[in-house]
Order: sequence, then structure tokens, then C-alpha cells
Amino acid sequence: MSTIVTSNTERRMQEIIEKVRQGERLNLEDGVFLYETDDLLTLGQLANEANLRKNGKKVYFIENMSLYFTNVCEAHCAFCNFRKDLGDEGSYTYSGPEMVEYIEQHIHPGVREFHIVGGHNPHVPFQYYVDSLQALTDRFPDVTLKAYTAAEIDFFTRISGLSIKEVLQELQKAGLKSLTGGGAEILSDQYRKKMRVEKANVEQYLEVHRTAHNLGMKTHTTMLYGSIESHEDRIRHMMQIRDLQDETNGFMVFIPLSMQPRNKNAGIMRRNSAYEDLKTIAISRLMLDNIDHVKAYFINIGPQLTQVALSFGASDVHGTILKERISHAAGALTPEGLTRDELIWLVKGAGRIPVERDTFYNEIKVYE
Repeated sequence: MSTIVTSNTERRMQEIIEKVRQGERLNLEDGVFLYETDDLLTLGQLANEANLRKNGKKVYFIENMSLYFTNVCEAHCAFCNFRKDLGDEGSYTYSGPEMVEYIEQHIHPGVREFHIVGGHNPHVPFQYYVDSLQALTDRFPDVTLKAYTAAEIDFFTRISGLSIKEVLQELQKAGLKSLTGGGAEILSDQYRKKMRVEKANVEQYLEVHRTAHNLGMKTHTTMLYGSIESHEDRIRHMMQIRDLQDETNGFMVFIPLSMQPRNKNAGIMRRNSAYEDLKTIAISRLMLDNIDHVKAYFINIGPQLTQVALSFGASDVHGTILKERISHAAGALTPEGLTRDELIWLVKGAGRIPVERDTFYNEIKVYE
């Protein structure tokens, strides 16, 4: 009779499986191993188990609308194709009334959230950014303002002379309810130097969210993966987010963002593979045991892969969006938005239960 020998790789995976099932936190070595394993199906199954324990079969989405007040930006991040210099062809800076006019032309019934990000425009004062939110609050008082990245908040401190807390308090007075998750990229100062991330450093990004949480805000957080970073860099990024969540419990969702090429005509070798996207979503679910939701962002990975990701640990498919610009400026080939009916179809097609939510994951309607 022959003896079946279990490989070291199989034993290592079994150890991780036991840790997850017993509620033991994964460490750096565990996370790096999961990136290096080729056992995608076991990884996905484990992430699916972890998600089902947290969320059951419910998958969340929101009726929202993306707004971009300005694309003028002082930073020159290597991965960005959205930014413009003042005076460049295609550069713009909308006033509050101009944005209200744009919204009135494009909004549809049911929109519950404005998702607001933009460039770091040094040619307007901090009051411009406050007034922008106030104009939306005055005209659309029932729509939640999820606005600005932590990097934008840090930028506001520099142009205003105010502290992070004071900036956030001024924006709250104008209607700010939550921060977007952007600006994190990879939380590594070495990465940020190489990629010319000319905005908030690692500690500043984390401190903005820490301060927002301490002011009672719940926020979102991201990771932009697929350029020069190592698998270890990604896991360290997740662990820093996890540590802050242990401290504040202020993050509602983690959003892995698949890096887009700068040219829409770029071949598949210039894009993250579906294999890598699914791995990252699954590993995010397993590493971030203290955050309720991991988002599959269809803008970056496409609707079909988003559907598959719902069996790999994802519990959120974002929202209707309406004319996303930043990822599409960087080469995304996906739709600029989806309708409510399309999102419901997408979720049901994966054997899950669609749940329309508000910004804070309060359930609006369950589509059984």
C-alpha cells in the first residue's frame, strides 16, 4: 500500500483554514502565502465562508451618483490620468450652482448618496470646497454627502491653515456625512515615493480617518493594487487598516481597486488578471476580520467578474454611480454605471440576495 504524502503547501493551507474557522487572526506570513498559493478555489471557499458568517447571502448596493467638482490638481501621481493643470484643455472647476445644474439634468429618482471626489486644486480657497457641499445640502437635503478622500482633507489643511479636526468640522457643518476611501493607494512610504504620490503620506491618511472616526463619522477605505507593490506590501496595507479599525471601529467597507492602464487600448498584459482580482478580494475578506464588508467594484473589474467575486468574499457591489470618470480616464473598459435593475440582476444571478442600502449600510429594501 502506498503512502500519500501531504505537501508542505497543503499543510500550510490547512493551518490557515483552521485559524479562520476558529476565529484566529491571520498574520503577515499567512497573507503572503495566500497570495502565492495556486489553490484559488480553496481560497475562495474560505473567504466565502467568512463572508457568509458576517453577512449571510445578502449583497448590498446603493443608488448613488458620482460628482467631480474639479479635475485641476497640484499632484502628479504616476497612475492618474484624471488630473489636469489649470488652463489645460479639458480642465474645469465647477461652482456649487453649476454642479446643482448638472445634477438636476442627470439625477434620477431614488438617488440617496453623492459620491464626491476631485483634484487638489490650489487655485481656489478652502471655502470653495465648503461652499460646494453647502450648495448640495441646500438643494438636495435628503441626499447623503460622502465627500473627499483623506488625501483631499490633508490638502485642505495645507491651504487653510486649519487642523484635520477643524477642516472636518467645517465640512460637517456644510453637510459632510462620510469620507470616501480614496487616496490610500498602497500604504507604504517607499511605494508612494516611487509612484510619485504627491499627497498625504501613510500616517496622514490614517490620521484623517482616525480623526473622522473620533468625530463620529463612519468612513470607507481602499487599496489600489497592481503596479509595483509586492504581495507583502498589500498585506501590510491591510494590516494597517485592520489596526486602525481595532482602535476606532470606524470603517464600514474595504474596497480593493484594481489598477487600470493609462490607455484604453492597452492589451490584457497591462491589466490585472481576473485570477489576481479574485485573490485580492478573497484575501481582503480573510485578513480584514474586523470590517463588515469587502466591495467588488464593477467599474474596475467588470460586472461579470463582480458577480463571481460574490462567491469569493465580497458582500457589496457599490452602486449605480452614473458616469464614473477617474477609472475611465485611466483606461477602464467597463460601464460608467449600472441601473438598479441591472445590479439586482447581477446579484441574483450569483445566487445571492440583493439589498438596497443607504450610505451607512442601513437596509432600505431587500429583493428576495
